[in-house]
Amino acid sequence: MLLAIDVGNTNIKYGVFDNDQLVASFRVSSRLSRTADEYGSVLVNLLANRNLSKSDIDGVIISSVIPSLNYTICHMCEYFFNITPIMVGPGVKTGLNVKADNPKEVGADIIVNSVSAFNKYGGPIVVIDFGTATTFDVISEKSELLGVIIAPGIKTALEGLVSNTAQLPMIELDAPKTVIGKNTKHCMQSGLIFGFAGLVDNILYKIKKELGVDTIKVVATGGLGEIIAKESKGITLVDRVLTLEGLNLIYKLNKQVQ
Repeated sequence: MLLAIDVGNTNIKYGVFDNDQLVASFRVSSRLSRTADEYGSVLVNLLANRNLSKSDIDGVIISSVIPSLNYTICHMCEYFFNITPIMVGPGVKTGLNVKADNPKEVGADIIVNSVSAFNKYGGPIVVIDFGTATTFDVISEKSELLGVIIAPGIKTALEGLVSNTAQLPMIELDAPKTVIGKNTKHCMQSGLIFGFAGLVDNILYKIKKELGVDTIKVVATGGLGEIIAKESKGITLVDRVLTLEGLNLIYKLNKQVQ
């Protein structure tokens, strides 16, 4: 079985694949203070809760946007699973042509999402990942990553709002029934959810105009993708496992060339 690991700024997502079937997935917080032993112990317990053993894992692939955690997670894989993982980055086969000024600057999560979306849905397509940052990845019909748009994440915006004001509380992110707020929670939910939906649709409008197309497939992923998709006119698909499935695809590509 393959262990796919997506190291994000807020969470680390684990997925276990039996061939192409995602049989288990877990999420833990990304903490620089944790050791390889701590990450490994937690993961082994999570696997056991799904009747899986570390001996079931015969391959590991990692994408990471936190370079300072890479050694810790790689060491965890080597110590607990006796496997040297594939790390998504320069030199790894993806089948994606990155049209950036400096392709090495493009985050591994963007590469993985783009590969997954193109292989699953075809192009042209836009991937919107609602994570710590909100990223828009634009992929052509020729499997080219044409470029990326980066905006603040919804939770990041909420945390900035709360930490820089004296009376605004931390709230649950959910769409209110009306846009005009009647209390503090309602007002903040309206601004964040409807505001980000408007941000999404305006950026998608500009992408289509720049590409000279009237319509384009748009897939949302990440924790808050479903909430924003309900309020956006431009999002056509929601796929919560897009990144993990992309890691599975890239792993298979690289095992074939070994």
